[in-house]
Amino acid sequence: MNTAKKVLFTSHTANFQKFNRPFMRMLKEQGWEVHYASAGEEEILDTDQAFVVPFERSPFKLGNVKAYFALKKIIDRGKYDMIHTHTPMGSVVTRLAARASRKKGTRVLYTAHGFHFFKGAPLLNWLTYYPIEKYMARHTDTLITINNEDFERAKAKFKTRVEYVPGVGIDPKKFDIKMSKADKSKLRKSLGLSDTDFVLLYPAELNKNKDQSMLIDVMERATAKYKDIHLLLPGVDSLDGYHRRIINKKGLAEKVHLLGYREDIPQLLKITNLSVSTSRREGLPVNIMEAKYIGVPIIVTDCRGNRDLVEYDECEAVVAPGDVSAFQEQITLSYEKFITNKGAALAARSNKYLLDRVKLRMNEVYADA
Repeated sequence: MNTAKKVLFTSHTANFQKFNRPFMRMLKEQGWEVHYASAGEEEILDTDQAFVVPFERSPFKLGNVKAYFALKKIIDRGKYDMIHTHTPMGSVVTRLAARASRKKGTRVLYTAHGFHFFKGAPLLNWLTYYPIEKYMARHTDTLITINNEDFERAKAKFKTRVEYVPGVGIDPKKFDIKMSKADKSKLRKSLGLSDTDFVLLYPAELNKNKDQSMLIDVMERATAKYKDIHLLLPGVDSLDGYHRRIINKKGLAEKVHLLGYREDIPQLLKITNLSVSTSRREGLPVNIMEAKYIGVPIIVTDCRGNRDLVEYDECEAVVAPGDVSAFQEQITLSYEKFITNKGAALAARSNKYLLDRVKLRMNEVYADA
């Protein structure tokens, strides 16, 4: 008879597994049987069993009713000891489907990777998402938040146990790559860069929230002053070529490089002089954590998630969202420091968000859930 404890992870998209897999492996090593339910658009790894559930991203899609019944059947049959759910709609459907199982002892954990309501968010976000999350908290045993603003609000307003975990963790093995001067030069050349160019990097999905259009406006000003500044924008385009049209209209095609989806972000960071983020909101941004880990200076907008990572030292700057002039001024300061220091690299500075530390924290949360 199988006496192993069973856990079900859920997220509306299978792609989200990349954040869960370290914790799935950790539980498997402890003897848990691990299952995963998602929309199934890609293969789920590091799991004993995967289920396809027709989750819809929008809360207004009737497809989520089908997802509810499909997932309820999986949960009722699975008799899970613990369910750990992620993503807004995936978590709503999961927690509703798990109500009967909770009464029988199943523990339900939800990680909020950045609430849609936050200081400065549109009123519609507050009217739509805040009541939903407040109601769903009663169907949650442990609510995990990854930034201070969400933690303090949830702790004060939601009737459930609230824990803080500093993000999904950085895997230092990703950066155990040796790149010689020739390797870096070759990568730069493949991107249309010279060895002496000053390179900015913002790896993120191209969308309204990440606000790459602000950064393009910044680059229009910066490149008028310094001809050797370049911006790399790796990420999937979710706006049907909108940014490319802006770049072409401003004559910046040789300065702002849309790279599409890339799997070599660690290598790109190693040829980067400055890591930037113009996001309007974040949970706890991995791209900035990774930049801090290997010692790349950062300039970010002052939004939830970004501000959690800023230590206000000489290598970091915070700018109000949408303030193109201030952002360009900070880039100028960073550029001039780079020229003065003749490109000397900074020492790696931040170990706070390493995966091993986050796993230890998650292990505590799982044990106490």
